[in-house]
Amino acid sequence: MKRVAVFASGSGSNAENIVRYFMDKPNIEVSIILTNNPNAFVLDRAKSLNIPSLVFNRADFSKTDKIVDVLIEKKIDLIVLAGFLLLLPPRLIDAFPNKIVNIHPALLPKFGGKGMYGMNVHNAVVENKEKESGITIHMVNEKFDDGKIVFQAKCVVEESDTAEDVAEKIHKLEYEHFPKIVEQLL
Repeated sequence: MKRVAVFASGSGSNAENIVRYFMDKPNIEVSIILTNNPNAFVLDRAKSLNIPSLVFNRADFSKTDKIVDVLIEKKIDLIVLAGFLLLLPPRLIDAFPNKIVNIHPALLPKFGGKGMYGMNVHNAVVENKEKESGITIHMVNEKFDDGKIVFQAKCVVEESDTAEDVAEKIHKLEYEHFPKIVEQLL
């Protein structure tokens, strides 16, 4: 059995999509959903999907081994960041080398780095009059959006597209590809 931990900070739509994808796969399970946001809707999703969840604060995350210990105890094989906004501490990266994957809502290296998430990215794509955007799935290192690229998928950005239009196209790509790439990595 391969075990996945999903980190999310917000609504958790990608987390739910991943959980649902693996529900009928007997050899892979999402074992826990973790968040730094006690008000994140991902907690409601976890509860309704019957997935254990854990809320942690920044100190527990970055200054102790509490989270690393939980992940080791649960025998996690892959950590998936799905809309998780904090930079991972070195102790977590060191404990799970090449076992942490993230999804970014743009074609890295464009529109990556600190502060580039969600609508910030889509607004930048539209403001820069990009002809295409997409998703990047990459391994995680100690910098924002800097790890080895595993997969990219593109979509056309029309001149008339708003940031919301781009966001909708990106969500479709995320839902289609992210679970499949997670499965391949396992």
